[in-house]
Amino acid sequence: MPFRSILRELKEIGEGISNMYRRGGEGKHVHRHGKSHIAPECSLPPSSSSSSSSSSSSSSSSSSQSRWANLPPELLLDIIQRLEASETSWPARRALVACSSVCRLWREITKDVVKTPEQCGLLTFPISLKQPGPRDSPIQCFIRRERVSSTYCLYLGLSPALSGDMSKLLLAAKKIRRATCTEFLISLVADDFSRTSNTYIGKLRSNFLGTKFMILDGESPHDSSLPLNCKLQQRVHLKQVLPKVAAAAANYKVATVSYELNVLRTRGPRRMRCTMHLIPISAIQEGGSAPTPLKFTNYLNEHVSVTTPTTTTTSDSKGSKSEVVEFDTNETESTQESSQRAREPLVLKNKAPRWHEQLQCWCLNFKGRVTVASVKNFQLVAAAEPCQNVSAAEHEKVILQFGKIGKDIFTMDYRYPLSAFQAFAICLSSFDTKPACE
Repeated sequence: MPFRSILRELKEIGEGISNMYRRGGEGKHVHRHGKSHIAPECSLPPSSSSSSSSSSSSSSSSSSQSRWANLPPELLLDIIQRLEASETSWPARRALVACSSVCRLWREITKDVVKTPEQCGLLTFPISLKQPGPRDSPIQCFIRRERVSSTYCLYLGLSPALSGDMSKLLLAAKKIRRATCTEFLISLVADDFSRTSNTYIGKLRSNFLGTKFMILDGESPHDSSLPLNCKLQQRVHLKQVLPKVAAAAANYKVATVSYELNVLRTRGPRRMRCTMHLIPISAIQEGGSAPTPLKFTNYLNEHVSVTTPTTTTTSDSKGSKSEVVEFDTNETESTQESSQRAREPLVLKNKAPRWHEQLQCWCLNFKGRVTVASVKNFQLVAAAEPCQNVSAAEHEKVILQFGKIGKDIFTMDYRYPLSAFQAFAICLSSFDTKPACE
């Protein structure tokens, strides 16, 4: 069978599966998630009110699905490898998502073929938004701000003018002002920001002055290789009498963004520092790696067990409790010190701009990605100490840059070790009002 006909039938299978789910009881739910979600592995039972024509089309789709599920694994692997190599941009890349929706075998093989963004520089599945970006070149995105609805949408592409309808929606955020803080709820879709929805990713919360922000993730840091201080940042805002609901609505502090106060009201760009609690400083050292989640956690059905070094709880004279980490007595002091230093979180700072005498303004080299001067524009680089063994090239490498290119249009370019979710949350902190920092 020619390769083109195989691709054509794959797309027909994906469309047939989508139509079948729309006619089922969860049709509205799947339609809302169509841009970012993969269809479930199990099929929905046919509705009692379905017509005979829909039943016949569903049965024909099921027979076609079973026919493709019986392909030899070697042939299926070759087909998906060719498809992955040929479709390197959206919306054509959604054919890979359709392949993973056929059956369990197709899903497992597709997951094995598709690499992480760090390895291939491409975004395919929703979990890719939680994985670190590529090391060599940044992933270029843009953010569109809707002032009326207070929403911010992150798209994959150079700009709206160049991408047009080919832009891929990655994440969306909604700004909510409260009495003592401001929150940005982050979701996979632009029309559902409920924390009980499976499209909820996390949120960004500010303090009263808008000088400090916390990035809260809806997923637990289940990787046991993470530093100890990363796993102690769990926050549950519901009472313990509702354990299941509290587990589903738990938030985990993954990063802190701080803006320096401008007490003297001097002119100049904002000064910011980002402490990435989930990313150790060893990630940017030679041979280091950043935590890479491989799947989303289901809070209601899974209990995440965290393995940490042995800890004991002590109480001081005031009655407050503190945790003391017990290390192996056979380890030397130098080994303990080096391991403790490797677990220190990565700290990012904004790159200092230079003053341009002719333009009479502060300037940064955005390499053509930013065209409008704004106090929101910034570039983030690593703020490492000399004792942390970070090379000079890593010191100068721009990990995240954000800037304005038009009215309510901003570019966002990120790279390793940040993920799209972390980079988007950091950029959202620049949109909040900061009268004490300007």
